[in-house]
Amino acid sequence: MADLKAFAEQLVNLTVKEVNELAQILKDEYGIEPAAAAVAVAAPAGGSDAPAAEEKSTFDVILKEAGGQKLAVVKLVKDLTGLGLKEAKDLVDGAPKELKSGVAKDEAEALKKQLEEAGAVVEIK
Repeated sequence: MADLKAFAEQLVNLTVKEVNELAQILKDEYGIEPAAAAVAVAAPAGGSDAPAAEEKSTFDVILKEAGGQKLAVVKLVKDLTGLGLKEAKDLVDGAPKELKSGVAKDEAEALKKQLEEAGAVVEIK
């Protein structure tokens, strides 16, 4: 059973290029068509959570910690959220806290980049 578990983990961790190579080997050596191979390889990797993760269109930006430059992070949080200085400071002091929720992926990535440049530790969920 341990060998099958290791094999399943290897399948899950294949890159797209490796999946294509595997499909070609299955077709050439075993007569299995690539479409069937792609389904067979994708099924273990998919699981029940993967389709939901791929369809996610909104994200939450979580401030995990202020980092070493707390003042710069407070100022940036104030500018990004429109909060007052005290509210921004309270949010940063209370980390981990949700900074913004329900934002598009591009906006979430941009916020994360700005905050990390200021020294904060940020997570996107």
